[in-house]
Parts: sequence; structure tokens; C-alpha cells
Amino acid sequence: MEPSQQTQPTLLYEVRDHVATITLNRPEALNAFNDDLLGNWELALDRAQRDQDVRVVLVTGTGRAFCVGGDVRAMGEKRSEDSTPITRRNHLKETVHRVALAAAASAALDKPYIAAVNGPAVGAGMDMASMADIRIASNNARFAMSYVKVGIIPGDGGCYYLPRIVGMAKALDLIWSGRFMSADEALAAGYVSRVVPADDLMQETLALAREYAKGPAVAIQLAKSLAYRSADTTLEAGLHLAQLAMTIAQTTEDAREGPRAFVEKREARFAGR
Repeated sequence: MEPSQQTQPTLLYEVRDHVATITLNRPEALNAFNDDLLGNWELALDRAQRDQDVRVVLVTGTGRAFCVGGDVRAMGEKRSEDSTPITRRNHLKETVHRVALAAAASAALDKPYIAAVNGPAVGAGMDMASMADIRIASNNARFAMSYVKVGIIPGDGGCYYLPRIVGMAKALDLIWSGRFMSADEALAAGYVSRVVPADDLMQETLALAREYAKGPAVAIQLAKSLAYRSADTTLEAGLHLAQLAMTIAQTTEDAREGPRAFVEKREARFAGR
């Protein structure tokens, strides 16, 4: 199933140099998501995962924002229209949480997932950025866990992802206050990996994505899965998982090409298999 095609698609998808670029495309709404955008986002992540030509996935936004989450007014109307808490819970489960699960290293996407944060990432938009493995920020980027400002809690994975990235104390400060965090503060906190001038954001992020894409794809995907799973288990269990992953990695063509290139003093030409 492909992302839906519209006169003005809510999401753009392109593959070039083994990098799939997902672009949120509602600039007039600061890329606030509706059900159509969320559905297309989930489909795009699944499409990138299934495409053997794709080795890295990149997500960004058009216009001056990355994503400002959902439409607050529409959410308020939805809450007033729904008759039961179960209905509201199921709507969350069936929309934005499907994107979270599609992006989760332990669930579906084992390829490197990079967010190029071009502008504000607010509320669920910050949660969406947090789902990426690595974030590269424009100097125009700002981040806010703004849920508290409208009397609700982070419902889109923020309480799962953010403490794992910046630590519990920093995460709770951002969640409880709802304040904006600048790109420079995000860099100091380890939330983003780099801050670059706005005009250079896509060039720098694509260069990083292509660098990863040139590497041994199987080993990179196994390492990602191993890193995430090891964070939630014991050392003994992590080492056991490493034994299994190493057994697989050593059977690949790339595991033979790497040492051969080293001996021949040339750059390795990894085939991704």
C-alpha cells in the first residue's frame, strides 16, 4: 500500500542514493498533523522498511516548522464530541501511536532514522522528532513539550523517548514547564547531535545519511537493534544478543569485503548484503 496521492499531498516521499526522505507537507498549518498525514507517515515508514534499496530514512518538514503536533482546536472539539474515554483512547491508539510503533527500533524500522528539524517541533511534533535515532537541528529549531499548556499529558511517546535521550530530570523539567528549548540548549542536553545554519540543514543531514548508507547495511541494522534492545536488558542478555547478531553479520558479503579492502588499502565497497 502506497502513501495516498492528493492534489496537495500531506506528505512527500523520495528515494535517492539509498536514502528515503519523508517530508511533512502541510506548511500552511506548520505541519500540524491530521489523520491523513499520520496515515501517510505510517505508510511511508513501512514502505522504507520494506524497500531493500533504502538503507537510511530521513524525515523533515516543509516551510518554517518541523511539526507543531496536532490541531489543538480540533482536538478540543474531538474531546467534546466523544462520549467516552474509551473512544478518545482508541483514536490515539489508531492514529499517532501507529506512527510511533512504525518508527520504533524494537518494532519495525531497523534502518537508521534521522530527523532534520528545520523549525519548531512542538508537543507531539517534538515526540515525533524524539522517535528518530538522531536529530540534526537548524539554528531556527525550537522544541517544546507543550502538552501541559493545554492541560494534558504527553500522549505520543514523549514520556518514553525523552527521558532516555536527555535523562529523567531534564525530561521532567521540559514536560512540567512546557517551555521552549532552543537548538543550542538541545545540543548541550544531547537531544540533538548537531546545530547547523538553516540554509545548510538538508545538505548536512543528507551528507550524514549518505555516509551511513555507504556502510554495511546489515551490520548497521543489527547494531541499531542491538543497541536499543541492550538498553532495556541485563549485560548477560545483551551479550547473548550480541553473539547472535555477530553470527549473522559474519556471514554477509560485506563482512568479507571490509577486511579485503583494508588489506588492499582501498575504500570498502559495501553491497548491503
